[in-house]
Amino acid sequence: MNLSKEDRKLIFDSIRDIPDFPKEGIVFKDITTLLNNKEAYKTLMDHLEERYKSYNLDYVAGIDSRGFIFGAALADRLNIGFVPVRKKGKLPSTTVCEKYELEYGFDEVEIHLDAFPIENARVLLIDDLIATGGTANAATKLIQHVKANLVEVCFLLNLTFLEGAKKVEEHAPVYSVLEV
Repeated sequence: MNLSKEDRKLIFDSIRDIPDFPKEGIVFKDITTLLNNKEAYKTLMDHLEERYKSYNLDYVAGIDSRGFIFGAALADRLNIGFVPVRKKGKLPSTTVCEKYELEYGFDEVEIHLDAFPIENARVLLIDDLIATGGTANAATKLIQHVKANLVEVCFLLNLTFLEGAKKVEEHAPVYSVLEV
């Protein structure tokens, strides 16, 4: 299902720009205004459900923290499990970690070692936005490390000028609802 021009506009217009956040020169894409717009959020989730219902997925994995919002809702709609990819130190059981570079240092994400109990589980990874691709790239490596089959990586927004999706495409196909 392709989004109509009107539906794309509805979703895009529901995302608020916050200039100079978290620091000067950055325009933050605030999805809270999408989430509290029931028409825009439903349009987005209907689109994602329609797109992925035929993918024969076993799990949706969401990246900490905004990927949880879309991932858990989509997993529920598809009647499959949800798996969180968390910042280091947030998961209680045995985990595997992946380090990634930030412009000001390093960070890590982790996943439970037993996150996908189905052998060769078919997984969709989702997050709200792809910028430089560090976090998403690390998350793709984690999913592959625990022997799951990463079918696709989905983002609500792709900031194309930062070319982060290119890093992720080395591991799996990428789908972006909107490109900026």
